Amino acid sequence: MISRDRCGLYAQAARQGAPQAKQVADRFHIVQNLRQAIEEQMNLHGRATGRALLSDADNITAAGSLLKSRLAHKTSRKEIFTTIHALRNLGLSCSEIGRRTGLPRRSIAKWLQFETPPDRRRAALKWTSPWYFEEFLRQSWKDGIRTGSALFRLIRERGYEGSQTHLQRLLAGSRRAEQQASDPKVEHEILKPVRDPETGHAISPVIAAALCIKPRGKLTPDQARKVDALKADSPAFATMRCFAMRFNGILRGREADPLPAWIDEAIESDLAPIVRFARTLNRDFDAVKNAIEMPWSNGQAEGQINRAMYGRVGPELLRARMLPFRHTD
Repeated sequence: MISRDRCGLYAQAARQGAPQAKQVADRFHIVQNLRQAIEEQMNLHGRATGRALLSDADNITAAGSLLKSRLAHKTSRKEIFTTIHALRNLGLSCSEIGRRTGLPRRSIAKWLQFETPPDRRRAALKWTSPWYFEEFLRQSWKDGIRTGSALFRLIRERGYEGSQTHLQRLLAGSRRAEQQASDPKVEHEILKPVRDPETGHAISPVIAAALCIKPRGKLTPDQARKVDALKADSPAFATMRCFAMRFNGILRGREADPLPAWIDEAIESDLAPIVRFARTLNRDFDAVKNAIEMPWSNGQAEGQINRAMYGRVGPELLRARMLPFRHTD
């Protein structure tokens, strides 16, 4: 038995090194891949269209779309600013304003010190951000290197310390920008952000994706309110939540017979990230089937080694984990 994550290279190595072994895809990574597909779809809402590698000169259509999303974000901040000051003029305290708006008390106190909405400062870029390599990525994109794995490998050689997921989010913005440039009709797919009905704040794609795969019985009242708003204002979210709940049921039911039908229906949907996810399940069907029906998992290896060491490994930490403790009198 070989338990592994979803990386194709691991599957290939297992087939070559131990062709007689049964491969088992790790259940955590399967669900994680589904969550990432949902997040990618929700990125089509509002300002989450994403920054693109293409500059304004390269693509005026894409730049126009990006500019509109930035202006929408700025307008949203101005509305919040105006609301805070209006409530303050009514004599309300920062705590009461916080209860009514859902904003942290510290943020309210800080915004009350300004006469106009403060601009959000961009944090200094670090080696963990793909934007640290913006110029190199832009040139590589123009040169025709556009697959996430190839670009990830190239910037890793130049010192990138972040994940491939962060890079893929960046590249998704560029692909959408190019698609809009070639077909302006695509712009209608960029929808308004779904807002929390209680606070009025836009629900981020990351939060939406996490809530989409969480069963109703495990949602807090605040999370349930967000899910209901997302289902009401985003048909794509409602569809993906149905897919996610059915998929969770298949995983927990330990019976893989319903999986082929689920894959077929997902592939027939008009949600491109879900279609891609379903196709990868189909290509890796035997390992996914084994993950559903068998108890094996590499979760312990992930938790004890990867999660504890990733990004922090060094001689001292490695020595502490690998060598026995010495007792001194």
